[in-house]
Amino acid sequence: MRPSSHLIILRLTTLGVALLLAGCEIPGMGPDPKIAARLADGKAIGSACRHALRGIEDCYALNEKALKTAVFEGWKEMDQYMRDNKIDGVAPQVAVAEDAADEEVITETKAKPGARDKPAPDANSKAGTGKNKPGVKVAQKSEGH
Repeated sequence: MRPSSHLIILRLTTLGVALLLAGCEIPGMGPDPKIAARLADGKAIGSACRHALRGIEDCYALNEKALKTAVFEGWKEMDQYMRDNKIDGVAPQVAVAEDAADEEVITETKAKPGARDKPAPDANSKAGTGKNKPGVKVAQKSEGH
């Protein structure tokens, strides 16, 4: 018995549609663009850290929100690239936050509306001038180390 021509056409059409859809990208079926952006950012952070002569542990500590796997991948790729092309790293221009901070801003909580206590005048400000912002004190580090 021969299959009817109707059945053959149906099978060929089904096979053709399946082949066409196999090569098609259906919107929403690919990776999430936010995840791809986080991966790209992590790789960029890692490569920048390597170029700035930072260790991978320092890079993790400075960029806690970045994906560690992506940071490491970017750091490793930049390391290989720099070795292959004999590129020297660039020393970072920004010091670590603890060393670079000359001033420390301290904010105070606001007093209750009924309280009449006045804050003590700051040592660096002139009493009664009213030039300082209320609730903000600026503490400077001492120059002698």
